Amino acid sequence: MKNLIIILTLLFLSTEGRAQSNVQLIGADLIVYNAKISTGSLTKPEASALAVKRGRIYAVGTDAEILQLKDSRTKLIDASKRRLIPGINDAHTHILNERSYNYNVRWEGVPTLERALEMLSEQAKRTPQGQWVKVIGGWSPYQFKENRLPTIEEIKEAVPNRPAIVQYAYNRAYLNELAMKSFGVGTDRFPELPGTIFEKDDHGNYTGVVEAYTFTFASLELMVPQPSNEEQLSSIANAINDMNRFGITTAVDAASIYGYPHGHTPIQELAKENRLNIRMPFIDLQYGDTNSASLVDAEINVITRKSPISPGENLHPTMAHGHEYKGTGEILRTALHDHENFDRPAVIIDKELMHRHIQEDITKLVAKGIPFRMHISYNENITSFLDAMEAINKKTPLDGLRWSIEHAETITPENIARVKKLGGGIALDMKMAMHGDGFVKTYSMEKAMETPRLRALVDSGIPLAMTTDAFRASSYNPWIGISWMITGKSVSGTEILAKKNRLTREEALKLVTVGPTWFENLEGEMGKIIPGHFADFALLNKDYYTVSDEEVKTISSVLTVVDGRVVFGAEDYSDLSPKLPKTLPECSSINFFGGYYNTKN
Repeated sequence: MKNLIIILTLLFLSTEGRAQSNVQLIGADLIVYNAKISTGSLTKPEASALAVKRGRIYAVGTDAEILQLKDSRTKLIDASKRRLIPGINDAHTHILNERSYNYNVRWEGVPTLERALEMLSEQAKRTPQGQWVKVIGGWSPYQFKENRLPTIEEIKEAVPNRPAIVQYAYNRAYLNELAMKSFGVGTDRFPELPGTIFEKDDHGNYTGVVEAYTFTFASLELMVPQPSNEEQLSSIANAINDMNRFGITTAVDAASIYGYPHGHTPIQELAKENRLNIRMPFIDLQYGDTNSASLVDAEINVITRKSPISPGENLHPTMAHGHEYKGTGEILRTALHDHENFDRPAVIIDKELMHRHIQEDITKLVAKGIPFRMHISYNENITSFLDAMEAINKKTPLDGLRWSIEHAETITPENIARVKKLGGGIALDMKMAMHGDGFVKTYSMEKAMETPRLRALVDSGIPLAMTTDAFRASSYNPWIGISWMITGKSVSGTEILAKKNRLTREEALKLVTVGPTWFENLEGEMGKIIPGHFADFALLNKDYYTVSDEEVKTISSVLTVVDGRVVFGAEDYSDLSPKLPKTLPECSSINFFGGYYNTKN
């Protein structure tokens, strides 16, 4: 009998142990405490701790309240009194175009032209035969102490024995002799699209300076040596990591020259490996389809027949809204693209052309229920566009379909009201912070002071976001734009935004956190630190609400979390940062300079 009791007792304890081991622990997955949390919530605007469970905010409160939610598996992070904000949401950028990111010398944040040229020269020495030395956008001459563009002579001196292209936004490019020969300058091989001006010297020889618009520079990028599949994957991973560095947790790819589905292969690979460290909704553009009557027809054909996908459909295997189709744009017709070159007068589109194409194209999109975005920089073109939109709405009601105007630099209060009445939104960008000094030269300081009409836009209550429009037209660092909205100063330090047109720090932050969620149809799931929202947030290196105005532009993240997972760590949190695979190729400037000035890992 004693032996039987012992055996039964052991069986009971064994069964009890197995049962306990199968019980799911109820504690939080992650707790961040000892923080200064700006929740974005009116109910509880401040807190000191948050808990995360299954990729969402589980609870927000005091340290004492939240630490009660831990168990043996909870990861604890001491924020050391740092400011924590909702993750920054860049509602208009171009990640998919950055598959050559590792091949570009990044001039973002470089303080002097002298150092920028030194970087070019250093990279030229390590660039192997057959490859180019490139700087493709993301910088501004006004960020340099010298406050000027480089000269073609300086570029040629820095890179004497490899083809070189240095591109300033979508405004200008500098080509050395080897680059001109490779591109076929002076021959039919060079894509001299409308608006392209190739500078000549007094003897009629090409100097290497090209002034043009978007499509010329996009064509040139396809004519240089292209990266391997492995290099493309490495490039996009590095580009996303550099965005995480500044606290960006969501970024809408606002159309790429590489369309869905084939152009999204690198994103799908990262997603399958759980290495897509950002939520990436996307706008699709079937650029280069010569078999369709228009870009809109090409888009409808692809997403309804060739590779069917529904608006809002998520392609990420594990992360909610991780890689999601959000419609088409930002180019609906190349003939209607008014660019954003502030060094030149505005490109004004023929009204009849705008009316005809917009009514034809957007009527099709509305009928199919496909959301869309329209790139328009200048108010004259916005007026023509809205005339067409109002005519469409009378015949084929928009009926709540989400659409937006992208950029809208010179929009007037009258047109703001018209957009709002039609149910649209406006996605601004920070190009005035980067290139506003050029705008002043072209249009006047008086015009710059009200460009864009930030105060009127915010006060109107229209769905509104501030974006970067990176990586060519502007920098991917959102704090440059946030600083400009608050201080009115461009990267040169010049005040180019009127005091009455500036925003408070709270208003500016909303435009990069809560504001963008409307454009993604995710208002109830992200943009705030409240229970149920995605666990996407950033712990800052400086307190956004207490640092001086001059320091705002120097803010970055020391800990970035996406879907409850640490995707970036710096300073005291560097050990928590996931290790990036080796950057390819070995000669990449990222290995020597990093992606942003003084940020080499």
